[in-house]
Amino acid sequence: MILEWWHWAILGIAIALLELAVPAFFALWFGLGALVVALALFVAPGLSFTAQLALWTVASLAMVFLWFRVFRRNDHKTRLGTSGGDVIGEVGLLVGAVAPFQRGRVRFQRPILGAEEWVCLSETAIPAGERVKVVAIEGSFLKVAKA
Repeated sequence: MILEWWHWAILGIAIALLELAVPAFFALWFGLGALVVALALFVAPGLSFTAQLALWTVASLAMVFLWFRVFRRNDHKTRLGTSGGDVIGEVGLLVGAVAPFQRGRVRFQRPILGAEEWVCLSETAIPAGERVKVVAIEGSFLKVAKA
């Protein structure tokens, strides 16, 4: 069987587009692996079919490995689904002043429990612009104290 570089390019694009129908974020890497083979065949057109399949397998598995081991680990992901105890101690910037019987707003550098900005409560008055840390979660509000 003889496959040209453009066969692999079309296959790679088709597999990558398959990701739109199957939202597992897994087919993309095999599509990119096929595009690597297309590039290799464009540069060195004499690769055998066995070498092409081996290159596709190695390139695809390498991309999957890189995604799950290297890039995803460093991803600043939201903490959606984490327990409340993981949020305790997080430091944010108060964007709306808070007082004992008034609600304020606190913004975090990265999303906490799915949002960057939260309504907060405090036992003491804290002006806007101060750094605060989360001391508790009370319903849908964060209880904060001066950091």
